[in-house]
This record gives sequence, C-alpha cells and structure tokens, in this order.
Amino acid sequence: MTGGLLSRRTHFAAVTFLGQIGGLLPALAAALLLPADGVRSADLLWGALSGVGSGTAMQCLNRGLSRGAMSVVVPLSAVTGVALSVLCGVLLLGDRPTPLAWVGIAVTVPGLWFVAGGDGDGGGGVPDGLLAGAGVAVQYIALAQADAASGLWPVAAGRVAAVLVLLPGAVRHARRLRIPAGRCAEALLVGAGAALGLVLYLLAAQRQLPAVTVVLASLCPALPVVLGLALLHERVTRRQSAGLLGAAVATVLLTLG
Repeated sequence: MTGGLLSRRTHFAAVTFLGQIGGLLPALAAALLLPADGVRSADLLWGALSGVGSGTAMQCLNRGLSRGAMSVVVPLSAVTGVALSVLCGVLLLGDRPTPLAWVGIAVTVPGLWFVAGGDGDGGGGVPDGLLAGAGVAVQYIALAQADAASGLWPVAAGRVAAVLVLLPGAVRHARRLRIPAGRCAEALLVGAGAALGLVLYLLAAQRQLPAVTVVLASLCPALPVVLGLALLHERVTRRQSAGLLGAAVATVLLTLG
C-alpha cells in the first residue's frame, strides 16, 4: 500500500520497477546468509513464477492506487488473493485446514474488505484489483511449492524474475524513471520491505499449510489502520472497527488451528 501512495506522486511504473530492484539485493543477501542444503532447478522455477506474480500484482496495485481507487483496489486485491490462494491450496495442493482454521478463513474475507473500507463503489479500480489479487495468489502459492532445502534462493529467483518481467515497461517509460533521489530511495525501501515480507512468508510456509499462511500474510491491510489509531489518533468507521475485530479473531483462530 505504501508503494501505491508513492505512485500518486511518482509514475507507478517507476515505483514498481525500482521497488523490485530494491528487493533484489536484500533477497540475494538473505539467500547467501541462510544455508541451503540443496537448490533444485524446480525450486528456482517456482520462485521465478512467484516473482512473475508479485511483479504483476505490484504493477496493477500501484496503477490502481495511483488513480485514487484505494477503497476498491486494496480490499478487492486482498480478498481475491486470499480466495484464490485458499481454493488452489485446497483443490490442487491437498491442503486440509482444521475446522478452526476454516472459520478463521471465513472471517478473514469480509474482515479485509471492511478494514480497507471497501464499499463496492468506484468500479474503475475493479480490473486492477482483480489482477493484483490474482498476482498475489500466484506469488504465494508458487513460492510455497519450493522445497525447504532450497533455503531462500526461491525468493531471490523471484526478485530476478520480477525485474525481468517489469523491464519492458520500464524501458517504455524510461523518462519516468528519472525521479528525485528522495523518491527513488523511498521506492527502493518499499521493495526491500516487500522482499523481507516474502522471506518471512517462505519461512512460515515451510512450517504451515500454504492456505493458512496466505491468509495470515494477507491480514496486512489491517496494520495501517492500527498504526493510524495508535500514532495519529485517526478515527475509524464502524465497518473498519468490525473488520479489525474480525482480523483479530481470524488471527487467533488460524494460529490455534
């Protein structure tokens, strides 16, 4: 979401491409630091597919948010990403969440929508939200297929793939890449933070069902609201309050399940 807000001041193509560049070096460093027992070509291919998904998701998300459709793009992408990931995990990968986890998943979907303020208006953001959600699902499901013995190399492979996927668009918008140093640094930091998130997700997915890990990872839209309440004393609507309560309940249920 930070990248999307930055895209309101800088062209979304520049923010997305620089963000993936910013995530590449930290991912490579993490892969080198964490020992890997054996890296197979299949693990790198799964990681690369994950990177294609994340690059596409970030491009669509930043494009949608740059157009001001935050109330549509954020909840729609979050809910679509969760729904597709859970369906793939259960129908294709054989995941079998516990009854408690199923209740947590069911609570998460409306909770995400309410937290992000989704109300179904502003149809202009729907295509971007749906595409971003599909990209998120590909990112999470593909990354979860990498063997634990490969360490963090799938994440590094994904960052390389994301850069390559976005490169043609960056070339087309080459002039847009000439942005002030401060905004360039912001975009790089956003990408580094996203890479760290993927590293933590992969480590969690190696110890938990992908369907459950995806839902927990997708609760991130609640964090900006919580920070706004705690640090900026912002007001939240009743819908957001209900969503925050739902997110808290879902987290407990998924953890216990």
